[in-house]
Amino acid sequence: MAKQTKHKISNNIRTLRFMKEEMTQQQLAELVGVTRQTIVAIEKGKYSPTLELAFRIANVFEVPLNEVFSYDDNKNS
Repeated sequence: MAKQTKHKISNNIRTLRFMKEEMTQQQLAELVGVTRQTIVAIEKGKYSPTLELAFRIANVFEVPLNEVFSYDDNKNS
């Protein structure tokens, strides 16, 4: 029986918001064109953003995409 692997995308949005003049979830949501609930879900890892939204979030913080999001494929688990 094949072992199923779980892929996980994590993010640093909360930290980046704090470092950017303590930006609120609502402010970030408005800047990228989504609801605050979407930002909450992304921060908690409950929702993976589209590639376009991920780039928009990175652009707000003026950092490369890989400084906002990281991907762990659990190959070494």
